[in-house]
Amino acid sequence: MIIDTHMHENKYSFDSLVSFDEIIEQAKKVGLDGICITNHDNADLIKETGSFFYKDGILVLVGAEVLTTEGDIVVFGVEDLPRETFEPNKLTPEELLTIVNNHNGAAIAAHPYRTNNRGLGDNIKTVAHILDGVEAFNGSTPPHHNLMAYTTATECSLGIFGASDCHVKNKVGCYATEFNCEIKTMNDFIKAIKSKNYCPVILKDNGYERINIYDTLK
Repeated sequence: MIIDTHMHENKYSFDSLVSFDEIIEQAKKVGLDGICITNHDNADLIKETGSFFYKDGILVLVGAEVLTTEGDIVVFGVEDLPRETFEPNKLTPEELLTIVNNHNGAAIAAHPYRTNNRGLGDNIKTVAHILDGVEAFNGSTPPHHNLMAYTTATECSLGIFGASDCHVKNKVGCYATEFNCEIKTMNDFIKAIKSKNYCPVILKDNGYERINIYDTLK
């Protein structure tokens, strides 16, 4: 299954220019099997829909992108994130990851080397023991920063993910993650993340291809 693990729709992410329905339309067009809606610093969509559902044949998994004191982390499996999780009351990465692990959820460091103070950077090494993976291929991040993320993830033996981080329609699915198992529920998704049986993929003219890191630098 090919899933874009980090996306923003414009109802609950203030900086997104794409609606949920437009994301679904584009996801079907590019050949995604599933999408993850991970809006900024809120879990409001989960309250409306639950943590997973299907729309027009596409599996929709709902998480959140949470800004900690050191940068963004995408989390899944915690439907009731405490109010203090979100801005302006930021948690440390350790505090957030402890909450996620206590709920048997999963967490991925988002665009860690982006230079807008929203990436964990080398702090990944400090929390690697309680972190599930690294978004090494982010569709809204320069290639050399993605390569830094890939290198750190490899050094720390963490899972390596691809995701669009889309805020506009034409970015949907530009990067994604191929899971080598069937995923139907949020629990399935979390188990798949923990298994590390997946790889990042990139959208090309003829469909999705597993990533050659040298191609991403061109």
